[in-house]
Amino acid sequence: MSTAAAAPRTGAVLADLLPASRARDIALVLGGAALTGIAAQVAVPVPGSPVPVTGQTFAALLVGTALGARRGFLSLALYTLVGMAGVPWFAGGSAGAGGASFGYVLGMLLAATVVGALARRGGDRSVLRTAGTMVLGSALIYAVGVPYLALSTGMSASAAVAAGLVPFLLGDALKAALAMGALPAAWKLLGNRG
Repeated sequence: MSTAAAAPRTGAVLADLLPASRARDIALVLGGAALTGIAAQVAVPVPGSPVPVTGQTFAALLVGTALGARRGFLSLALYTLVGMAGVPWFAGGSAGAGGASFGYVLGMLLAATVVGALARRGGDRSVLRTAGTMVLGSALIYAVGVPYLALSTGMSASAAVAAGLVPFLLGDALKAALAMGALPAAWKLLGNRG
């Protein structure tokens, strides 16, 4: 009998390394929503833009990647619905639907689902794969958020890109770099126990 730890099974995400139970899944979904809500409170205004720099996009991508598509979707759906119901945990303590940055929240819901599916296929196990996963997730957030910004504010498409995309690219590159180090390292650390 070998004493070596088994390698994580193909198709697993980091959350799958925890003992499986309905209670685990509920706790992970609630925790993912709470993490995103807490990270949204780290909000820095961007001059000339109604959209602040926040930690919520990074949290949403990490939640999706660590929890997988289904639990990531449920976490972000809970975050979205509770915020729409009036809990002030969107960017900077805002709540409700219809604000200029609400499209980014909807984009995070889509992005968490997609990056979670990619993580099940190994999209978070190496630096390069993690970079691709994070770039795609960020692109999905912008693909929903920027057009919503334009429609909700009456901005032209080019003005919405200038106010709702360009100022955030450097920060997104830094967030991707953090994920590129953290996620593969977590697999190395925890994967040997899975």
